[in-house]
Amino acid sequence: MSQKHPWSRYVAIGDSFTEGIGDPEPQSPGGYRGWADRVAEVLSDQNDDFSYANLAVRGRLLQQILDEQVGAALELRPDLITISAGGNDIIRPNTDPDEVASRLESGIEKLRLNGATVVLFTGPDIGMTPVMRRIRGKVAIYNENLRAIALRHDLVVADMWALRELKDTRMWAPDRLHFSPIGHNTIARMVLDSLNVKNDLEPYKPEPLPKVRWRQARTEDMGWAREYLVPWVIRRIRHQSSGDGISAKRPLVAPYRNTSL
Repeated sequence: MSQKHPWSRYVAIGDSFTEGIGDPEPQSPGGYRGWADRVAEVLSDQNDDFSYANLAVRGRLLQQILDEQVGAALELRPDLITISAGGNDIIRPNTDPDEVASRLESGIEKLRLNGATVVLFTGPDIGMTPVMRRIRGKVAIYNENLRAIALRHDLVVADMWALRELKDTRMWAPDRLHFSPIGHNTIARMVLDSLNVKNDLEPYKPEPLPKVRWRQARTEDMGWAREYLVPWVIRRIRHQSSGDGISAKRPLVAPYRNTSL
């Protein structure tokens, strides 16, 4: 097979978004597939000498990603790195998006030391999410910082804010914090497009959503709050994380195999 892209060692770092939460696949390592696995599958199909590691762990804050994953990623000698970090910090009250971005830039400087291509994710537009819409402006400020960082360090930007398909509720998992399999597939297509890599991932062609009555929507919101929001708040109060006791699903670079087929 002829090589169609220049990368042979891909390492993904981040939190639950990069781990693939919301896209369950029992036969995949860790039980989740996600956009990064989907990207790795396409890149692997186009290069016989291709390996992949995924160091992301759900619930990780930016400083944990910087401390636990950046050095580990560099030890794997990647020529392609994706990083999505800081989202768990931004959604917490009283955090400063400028300060978070400044700390992230210190990690980006390290990731670029050996000349690897680095893909940096912006945050999605969460204006349509009932609880999260109140921090929409904070996410937008963080994103502008990320775009400036990308310019300074010659990064590839995976622009989630510009991915308007994510406004469709079917792109999101039931917890409204993570993406569904359809969402992860859509994001994988966007990442590959950002890397200028041709792919055969199917674009999502949705049927129109049925109109939901106000009372039904409020009932659904209350059910969501009970099942997902309240436990999340309780974990914050107890200083617990969904990632406690969880380790990286693909800690070493190895040939990618789509075990879900």
